[in-house]
Amino acid sequence: MDNAMWAFGRASGFASMLLLSASVLLGILTRSGRPLVQLPRVSVSLLHRNVSLMAVVFLIFHVGALLLDSYAQLHVTDVFVPFLGSYRPFWQGLGTVALDLLAAVVVTGLLRHRIGQRTFKLVHWLSYAMWPVAIAHSVGNGTDGTSAPVVAAVVVVSVAVVAAVAWRLSAGFLETARLRQLHGQWRRP
Repeated sequence: MDNAMWAFGRASGFASMLLLSASVLLGILTRSGRPLVQLPRVSVSLLHRNVSLMAVVFLIFHVGALLLDSYAQLHVTDVFVPFLGSYRPFWQGLGTVALDLLAAVVVTGLLRHRIGQRTFKLVHWLSYAMWPVAIAHSVGNGTDGTSAPVVAAVVVVSVAVVAAVAWRLSAGFLETARLRQLHGQWRRP
C-alpha cells in the first residue's frame, strides 16, 4: 500500500506542477485580453479557472497521498507550517509555503465578488511568487526531481512561464486601448 501511495503522491505532485504552470500561462493570456487559437477570450478565462481548479485537485491528491504514506512521514502540521518536516525540511517547507500562497489565491478567487476586484488582484499577484516556490519544491523535494523527464518538464515550463511573464511586463501586453480601459489600466478623471 505504501508504494502505491508514494507513487500516487509523486504522480499527482507532478501533474499539479504541470497544471499550475498551465494555469499561470492561461492567467497571463486571460489578462492580455487575447483569444487562444480559436477560443474566444471568455473561454480562455474559463479554461484558466478550470485548469486552476484541476491543479488544486491534484495538489490535494498529492498532499493526501503523502499524509497516508508512512515513508513520507508527513504530518498535518507540515501541511500548514513550513520547514518543520522530517524529510528534507527546507524543500518540504517550500511546498508548504507554495500551498499557503495558493490557498490565499484560491480563497480570494472564490470570494472575488465579496472582497472586491482590487483586493482580488492584489492577492492574485501571489501566483507569481507561488509558482517558482512550487517548482523549487518539486525539484528539491521530489525523489524524481533530478530525473530526465522531470528536469525536461521543469525546463520547458520555466522557459514558457518566464517568457510569458516578460510579455506580461512589456508595454504591448494588452491588446487594445479599449481593453486597457476595461481592465482598469487607464482611468478617466
